[in-house]
Amino acid sequence: MWDKPHVLRMGTFVLIGISAVLLVYSLLHYAMQLPVFRLRAVQLTHAPQQVDVNQLNQVVKRTVEGSFFTVDIELTRRAFEQLPWVRKVSVRRHFPWSLEVTLEEHVPLARWNDVALVNTYGEVFAGQSKLVLPEFNGEPEMSAQVADMYVAMSKQLGVLQRKIVQVNLSSRFAWQLKLDNGMQIELGREQMQQRLERFVAVYPYSLATLSRKIGFVDLRYRNGFAAR
Repeated sequence: MWDKPHVLRMGTFVLIGISAVLLVYSLLHYAMQLPVFRLRAVQLTHAPQQVDVNQLNQVVKRTVEGSFFTVDIELTRRAFEQLPWVRKVSVRRHFPWSLEVTLEEHVPLARWNDVALVNTYGEVFAGQSKLVLPEFNGEPEMSAQVADMYVAMSKQLGVLQRKIVQVNLSSRFAWQLKLDNGMQIELGREQMQQRLERFVAVYPYSLATLSRKIGFVDLRYRNGFAAR
C-alpha cells in the first residue's frame, strides 16, 4: 500500500473528511447548548376560549425543556392535546428562543348520551358546557353519523322554523327526533330524509292548522304518516 500514492491520498482525504464532519458536529452541538438559544417563551397564536390557562402553564412547566434546537416538538404537541377542550395542536419553533402554539378547540354541537359532548366534526369529547345544546343518543361509534343527520335535518326543518332538540339512534339504527315544540317524530331505518321532506311539505297545510297540539308523528308509512 505504501508504494501506491493514490491510495494514500484517498485515505488522507477520507480522514480529513471524517475529521471535518466531527468538527462541524461538535461545533453545532456546542452552539445548540449556548444560553442564547435556551427557550424563554411559549406563545399562543390566539387566546383560548375554553381551555384553562392554568392547565396550559402546567403543560409548559412539565414538558417544555431544552433549547430552541433540542426541545421535543412532538412530545409538547401531544401533551397539549391531552388537555380538556383541545382538539388539535400545532407547535413550531420561533427563532431564536420561543415556541409558537396554535390550539384548535372543540366547538360543541350537542350533548352525547348525557355523559359527554359532540363537536362539529361529530367527535365525542369530555367536557361541560352551559350552552343550551341538543341531545344526541346512540351507540358510541355512531356519533359522526348522528351529527351529520342532525345538520341535514335541521336544514329541512328550518322551513317550518322548528329546531331539533333531541336525536335518538337506536341499536337497530332506527331514527327518532324531538322538536322544540315537544313533537316527537319517528323516522324508522330507511329513507329518513325523504320521509322528513314529505312531512315538511305537508305540515303547513295539515297538522299546523289543527286546533289540538300534535305530540307524535310516525313517518314510517310508504305513502303517508300517522299523527296523534
